[in-house]
Amino acid sequence: MAEAAGRKGISVMALTDHDTLDGWKDFRRECGAFSISPVSGVELSAMADRTIHILGYRMERFEPLESALDWIRDRRNARNGMMISRLRENGIDITLDEVKREATGRVLARPHFARVLVKKGCVPDIPSAFTRYIDRGAPAYVPREGLSPEECVRTIREAGGLPVLAHPSLTGLDAEGLGKLLETLKEHGLWGLECISSHCSSEAAYGYLTAAAKYSLFPTAGSDFHGSVRPHVELGVNVSDDFIPWARLGVNFCRQNKA
Repeated sequence: MAEAAGRKGISVMALTDHDTLDGWKDFRRECGAFSISPVSGVELSAMADRTIHILGYRMERFEPLESALDWIRDRRNARNGMMISRLRENGIDITLDEVKREATGRVLARPHFARVLVKKGCVPDIPSAFTRYIDRGAPAYVPREGLSPEECVRTIREAGGLPVLAHPSLTGLDAEGLGKLLETLKEHGLWGLECISSHCSSEAAYGYLTAAAKYSLFPTAGSDFHGSVRPHVELGVNVSDDFIPWARLGVNFCRQNKA
């Protein structure tokens, strides 16, 4: 990924895998080879009645976070086993080992299930795998266990990190509902709001920038690049020099103004 970012002229990049910090050392080394400033990160999927993802940037102490991540991964592993059982009950010959091979040693998640389903010819593409089998309300979907949004924010703070509400459009909240969520999370230490991403239009981004200013949150940006899982999303987002407080993220320069 660092090589692709270097070709695009990206100067700052954060690795925010779901529920793991395992790739950080390799990521930092690879970024150094392409003159990219790396930012340590993680993305936590909060337990809520809607999609709420909390990004954690610039962790200074990984230990407080690791115990929480271990618990989250244990619950995720139990969920994965249940999803395998439900898929088999629906006539699909699938094993956990097949899904693990798609994850290449990283945390197993639903996109890896989706890839196996596509390879087996059960569905034509990844979105169809979610809709037909593994999305909320589908026959093989299993509810997730994890930390509440407030616990996610506090856990990142305890690790010396900066918690940011990611892609607010995915919460499905209107302006009033989002404002209430931001106000609550701010009380627990929320630092920023992702205002520019692949998930929102320019009009929506303006609304998020307005909300960030109203609740004294730092605006951030990110492409939410997932490689082949989301082929329509390009790596990198252009922002102005003063859009993000780079120094707070541990970045001392910004060459091409991309995050």
